[in-house]
Amino acid sequence: MQQSNGYVIGFSAGLTIILGGLLALAATSLKPAQRKALDLDTKTQILSAVMDIDKSKDDVLGLYERRIKSTVVDINGNEVTTGPDGSPIVAEKVEIGGEYKKAPEQRLYPVFMLTEEGDSSKVESYILPMYGNGLWDKIWGFVALEKDLNTIRGVVFDHKSETPGLGARIAERYLQARYKGKHIYDESGDLVSVTMVKGESGNDTNYDDFHVDGMSGATLTGKGVNNMLQAYLSYYEPFIKKVQGGDQPTSPGKEVPAPPSEPVHNVDSTSLSLNN
Repeated sequence: MQQSNGYVIGFSAGLTIILGGLLALAATSLKPAQRKALDLDTKTQILSAVMDIDKSKDDVLGLYERRIKSTVVDINGNEVTTGPDGSPIVAEKVEIGGEYKKAPEQRLYPVFMLTEEGDSSKVESYILPMYGNGLWDKIWGFVALEKDLNTIRGVVFDHKSETPGLGARIAERYLQARYKGKHIYDESGDLVSVTMVKGESGNDTNYDDFHVDGMSGATLTGKGVNNMLQAYLSYYEPFIKKVQGGDQPTSPGKEVPAPPSEPVHNVDSTSLSLNN
């Protein structure tokens, strides 16, 4: 029997509502698992900046809780513990991608500290999150500094959509290893960062303390990494100077000049969290 148009329309509308509700329910039920996966990935990346990680989920979370402590600072290196509404600010909850949308002087800057095994009062390494633009989209990472806050202990980089086999190589451990042992301050105490050179010789020993071998065919991604490092190290420098001087990053300090603007090498897209 032929159904009326009203019946067909009503049936379709009802089915659409039911399916929409089921999809919304599924999305809601998946959010806790997604948040846990994101948290695990972030903590794995933080630990990977200072050590080789090949552990189970429980081992990673246990190691993180045992060895990592954290704080959040502002552009002047002062600790930030509460938001405008009085709610506590936790470093692990700060979304670097979201902060990147703000002006540098308005951002929150998380700092993660690797402590000695068995003595959480002694810091072995400072791990600084970073964010920037690659060739096609966002890049991000963690730079771990030794306790002298000058020598790089390790780095972890990742990206959203750099070219496979070219710029995407920033996520490869062998390339990240080129930064180990490099320095961010020169002999005069000036912040110079570490620069990835144009081109690739295949032998990183050809370069001094402030340069690493480049990536063939990925000059713009390399420039993005350079700009990200230079910018974020300058943002963290007031904190670095306070720690080097023996001060705690808790009391208000002298205002610092506005940091350099961040060069953009691509059409900006929706800002990501650190692990997206």
